[in-house]
Amino acid sequence: MSAPVYILHGLYLHGVVMLPLAQYLRQHGFQPILFNHASVSHTPAASAERLFEQVLRQSHSHAHYVAHSLGGLVLRHVMAAYSSHLPPGRSVTLGTPHQGSTVATHVQRYGYGDWLLGASRHQGLLGDVPPWPSDRELGSVAGNSGYGIGSVLAPLTAPHDGTVTVAETYCLGQSDHICIDCSHAGMLFNPTAGQQVLAFLRRGRFQHE
Repeated sequence: MSAPVYILHGLYLHGVVMLPLAQYLRQHGFQPILFNHASVSHTPAASAERLFEQVLRQSHSHAHYVAHSLGGLVLRHVMAAYSSHLPPGRSVTLGTPHQGSTVATHVQRYGYGDWLLGASRHQGLLGDVPPWPSDRELGSVAGNSGYGIGSVLAPLTAPHDGTVTVAETYCLGQSDHICIDCSHAGMLFNPTAGQQVLAFLRRGRFQHE
């Protein structure tokens, strides 16, 4: 039986945007499961509780996770709070600001945080996210194309993917990290991103040149 992979979207989005990646993983023997969460009205911790409950109901022997951007912070909360109750599996984050988001901090500083970011700020995009547990494998993918709406909203230190800097994608306790030539939104459709996700889910390591 194919291993399930829970797929989490980022801020403002819906699970449907993850369908290309989901289809790619399905073609390579995995069972993708799209997880929708209210990224603005619910805190990452609240979304994490919902995801935990959904996974627990399925009684999987193994379960993997792939998360884009804010979805990776939801995953941080899931693993910090519920890791010992979840089946074994690997996790991959794509363009997740594990160190906190420069763009979110800039928006918050100028008074637009409540309107633009909502509950995603709380132990989320502004930082103060629970640590990653040492017994869980995590692979973090960063992009360096530099094109995106985030670079319009805030000054970003290169290299970055247009929304999240490469430095922000490093997570203490990660198993592996890789930077690819891709924008923040482009990771949802980029073939290289898909290949790297597949490599980590299979072997716990990315394909480094």
